[in-house]
This record gives sequence, C-alpha cells and structure tokens, in this order.
Amino acid sequence: MGALEVVVREATRVVRLAYTRRQAAEALGISTSTFNRRVLPFVTTLEMSWGARLVPVDEVERIVAERRREARAARRPRGRPGRKSGLPPEVVARIRDRHGKGESFSSIARSLNADGVRTSQGGRQWWPSTVRAVLVRASPPTRAEPAAQRGRAG
Repeated sequence: MGALEVVVREATRVVRLAYTRRQAAEALGISTSTFNRRVLPFVTTLEMSWGARLVPVDEVERIVAERRREARAARRPRGRPGRKSGLPPEVVARIRDRHGKGESFSSIARSLNADGVRTSQGGRQWWPSTVRAVLVRASPPTRAEPAAQRGRAG
C-alpha cells in the first residue's frame, strides 16, 4: 500500500474550511448549475460519509486566483475614443481665433475652403458642422460647462 501524505496547516483564525456546492457557487458569483458543470470537475472535493460533496475554501481561492483578470477599464488605453485629429495646431488656432472674433461657422468654413486647407482626415470640403466639431474637440469641458452642453450655441 502507498504511504498516506499528511498535510498539516496552522491557522490563527478559521472562518470556514469548506463550502457546500451552493455556497461555493455564491462565493464565485455564478449559478449552482454553472458551478456543477464548469468548475466542480476541476476542483478537489471532500466526499462525506452521508453523500455530500464539500469544496475546500482553498480550492475556491485557487480557482479565483488562476482565473483573475485585470478590469477592462484599467486595460483600456486612456484618451479620447475615435480617430485622432490630423489637423495642424495652426489650423485649430485659426478656427478658434476667428470664432472668438465673432465669425460664424459658415464663414470660417468658406475661408478654409477658399484657402485650400484640408480637413483633419484629408478631405477638401469644410462644412459649418466640421468647424464646430473642431472647436468642441479642441476645448476641454469646464466645471460650469458639462461635455453634453459644449458647443450647442453657435
């Protein structure tokens, strides 16, 4: 016969040694049926003389540690979504300056088209809405002006 390996662990405080399958599923945040189908086959269980199968706490902790992933928000690169602006800073400054002097979006778009200035994505045609979008994207929101309200007047 093979020798029985004895494992002794010292604990300063014991909260729980084993979970029922339902408790283990709750601890993992999944349904009991999902636990029985997808987790139970991969964990060591304790079969009791009365037929119950208990899951040691350290097995649940091992599963959690092996499957832990970084949160999505932390993995996502920071910055604005969408395409990056291809406009030179001089064009943005020109648009800001003219709008600051009271020119309309239409007037600014006409002058950019007349001078042959390309849009940020290489287009040849400036529209009033394109000029407005440059102003909205170029200026970060302030506390008094939430992002949803920027650029509405004009």
